[in-house]
Amino acid sequence: MDTDKLSSGTCAISRGLAHVGDAWSALILRDASLGMTQFDQFRTSLGIAPNILSRRLKSLTEAGVLEKRRYSERPPRDEYVLTQAGRDFLPILAAMGEWGRRYNGGGRALSRLVDSETGAPIHAVVVDGRTGRPLDRMALRLEMPD
Repeated sequence: MDTDKLSSGTCAISRGLAHVGDAWSALILRDASLGMTQFDQFRTSLGIAPNILSRRLKSLTEAGVLEKRRYSERPPRDEYVLTQAGRDFLPILAAMGEWGRRYNGGGRALSRLVDSETGAPIHAVVVDGRTGRPLDRMALRLEMPD
């Protein structure tokens, strides 16, 4: 996949996918949203090879989705925390989870998002920020700017 071509194209979806469009990147961001910050935490949670994890963390950091912070000088250790761009990706992950439960899980939820304050399950829905209407109930079309 030509990431440079995707990230510089006119399609906003391809530009987003260039940075977070592979499964490992999305799962790293999921784990980061759950409070994981350290390399070994991600590696253990995901069962990912260290070299692949290193590449994905570097890519997500370069994309501005994660920030690398040094938390120990001896030995040198870094942590990875979500930036605002990373936090803005969380609703996308929640929507992906809803879709996955509905169409790829037989309706069975192995895990679910809940409101930390109330414990109530979250049902993620993508809405138009202007009207609050769910996108899946709107007639949409794509327009190219002049």
